[in-house]
Amino acid sequence: MTSKKPVSTKSAPQAIGPYSQAVLCDGWLYCSGQVALDPESGVMIEGGVQAQARQALENLAAVLEEGGCAFSDVVKVSVFLKDLEDFGAVNEIYGQFFSAPYPARACVEVARLPKDALVELDCVAKLPS
Repeated sequence: MTSKKPVSTKSAPQAIGPYSQAVLCDGWLYCSGQVALDPESGVMIEGGVQAQARQALENLAAVLEEGGCAFSDVVKVSVFLKDLEDFGAVNEIYGQFFSAPYPARACVEVARLPKDALVELDCVAKLPS
């Protein structure tokens, strides 16, 4: 039987729709997308794509921690950019959070993100043994 448990933390922005911040299932943590909302105010942070990437990754870190994982446990990341020209700038911040062996990753440009964010990231992590 599959076990499925929602994960929620006040250290990351609350879900803005009918979904969980993350779901634990059979030793895997599936994290919903995070944008650069300040967890306390719920307001999008300012400062451009690098500032937003950092905040989104910090939000993701909080969800991973609540689920019993860290960035070192992440096996797959999806990055959604409003402008693919920001790929290098986001990569610079991304590299400060992940280290080798790096997770698999997809990065795509999208027409629009929630709250008009410049970047959104989600991930899948394997709970440590």
